[in-house]
Amino acid sequence: MTVLILTCEQDVTADMVVARLHERGTPLVRFDPADLPAEGALSTEYVRGEFRGYLSTGGRVVSMDGLRSIWVRRPGEPAAHAAEPSAWLTAESGQALYGMLECTAARWMNAIGAAARARLKPYQLRLAHHSGFPVPATVITTYPRVARQFAEQYRHVVVKAVSGKPPGDPPMDLPTTLVPPDTDFSNVAAGPTLLQRYVAKRADIRLTSVGGECYAARKVSEPGQVDGRYGDTGHSWKPVDVPPRVARAVERYKTLAGLAYGAFDFAEDAEGTWWFLECNQGGQFGFIELETEQPIAEAVAHWLGSTAEPE
Repeated sequence: MTVLILTCEQDVTADMVVARLHERGTPLVRFDPADLPAEGALSTEYVRGEFRGYLSTGGRVVSMDGLRSIWVRRPGEPAAHAAEPSAWLTAESGQALYGMLECTAARWMNAIGAAARARLKPYQLRLAHHSGFPVPATVITTYPRVARQFAEQYRHVVVKAVSGKPPGDPPMDLPTTLVPPDTDFSNVAAGPTLLQRYVAKRADIRLTSVGGECYAARKVSEPGQVDGRYGDTGHSWKPVDVPPRVARAVERYKTLAGLAYGAFDFAEDAEGTWWFLECNQGGQFGFIELETEQPIAEAVAHWLGSTAEPE
């Protein structure tokens, strides 16, 4: 049985898992949807109630009934590498590929539909509440009056992107930023704005959950640091134990979201509370493993190569 890894060519995190799968002797095929139909090919038949499908790349062919698991890591846009790319060809290629894969009995990390929902920040916040995480008070609004009232109520608030990094070349970074007390909120009407109560943190926490395993790492923050992704604090990531309450909330969250994998970000305050910030269903873990030596790639490889029922 074969593991199918859907990712782009330049993906160091996937490389780490591929190495572990090779060590385990697990057959795998690495495929970038951007290569369909240029360097990759597929064929699927639905005849007399039977389903047969095949996917080929780099001279290798994998049968759909021979798939053990599918890891959706960092796939390119279908048909992006075609000789004459177009929105129509992207739609056709995506429907054909993912529709075929959805017909298999393979385990998914993570399933396409679940992954799409899990990217929605408002959905994440609601799931976090239901799962038992402490979540900073948050508002997403296009009403200037609502934004102003929220800022007056909580006094120290931050603004962050609803959808993450916007598309563009070169890409634009939108760090989480403290809102000055004299802010004019009239421009909130121009687009949905996410405001959140500021958590004065003493550390950033990244928790990577693979199947039923949790690997948490902690990095001390500088006083007043708002966005842990920017600026060198002089501290490195260190392994940290996961509080039982957090571990239970992580499992509830993943169950509700239908995820097998999630990279959770928390802000740890002075009392040691882990405040939920977000869950990236396809988040990187390579940098954490390199600094902490936590066996995350091995855990992913084990899950992908296992014959157990989906978590």
